[in-house]
Amino acid sequence: MSMFGQVYVKNNQYKIKGDFHHLTPNIPIRSADENWKLLGVTNPRDMTYIHTYGGEAIFFESLSKGKLMASRCDNDKCEFKGTVYQPFRIHCPDCLGKNTVIDMTDLAKKTAKVHTFMVCERSGAFNLLDKPIKFINVEFEGVSTILMGYLSVGEPKIGMKVTPIFNTLDPTYTILDLSWVPEGTPEKDLPRGFSF
Repeated sequence: MSMFGQVYVKNNQYKIKGDFHHLTPNIPIRSADENWKLLGVTNPRDMTYIHTYGGEAIFFESLSKGKLMASRCDNDKCEFKGTVYQPFRIHCPDCLGKNTVIDMTDLAKKTAKVHTFMVCERSGAFNLLDKPIKFINVEFEGVSTILMGYLSVGEPKIGMKVTPIFNTLDPTYTILDLSWVPEGTPEKDLPRGFSF
């Protein structure tokens, strides 16, 4: 039996093992209205993709540990020195210098609020979130950018104070490991695997 593709890095090189592409025989598509006339074929494929995070890896790794990392420009020559970015940015968009990684977990717990929101009743393929999805744009005191996320509990309202929660039990190492709940939500009401 073949093994799904796995990747690790050794000596700064990607080492790949297993199968990354599984072929499946084509299946005919037939018309039930025209005596099962052939109209085409399905072309099923199962692929494993490699997504590298580079300088953003610390952001995703930290989510799995219950921390929200941001970045800040500390370049003395930058006109916008001290600007904090969330979502995480490796480089300052103004001076292009490498940003400093900072832990903004406490700031988010104290100052996060809903800037705006939308409720999505239907979603595209490969969605892993339960519908309706309550997408929220979260603003933070002293942060120049706004982070998009999703509300796991309750109904969103503009200006509502929210608290970050983290999937630390079974992390996916994606942005789905970060969600938000209204301030004051009891821990017993959090989705499975999430904690404050």
